[in-house]
Amino acid sequence: MLRYLPVLLGLALTIYCVVDCVQSDEHRVRGLPKLVWVFVILLFPFAGAIAWLIAGRPKPVPPAPRRPMPRGPDDDPDFLRGL
Repeated sequence: MLRYLPVLLGLALTIYCVVDCVQSDEHRVRGLPKLVWVFVILLFPFAGAIAWLIAGRPKPVPPAPRRPMPRGPDDDPDFLRGL
């Protein structure tokens, strides 16, 4: 059973990378066009998957800055000064 583990891990990694590549935005993929990445991942299962994770996968978009939460009138010093 232990001898099948590397094969199963390689297969799982390849499937994960193909699905990740297909679902990623075409304009955010780095290095090669998306279709070429899919062929690279499928033709060279382990090396192509590692290459996708290192060189092709889009970088995460930084979150937008949060706006300050609106304060209630009892927390606003300007409002309380006007009372």
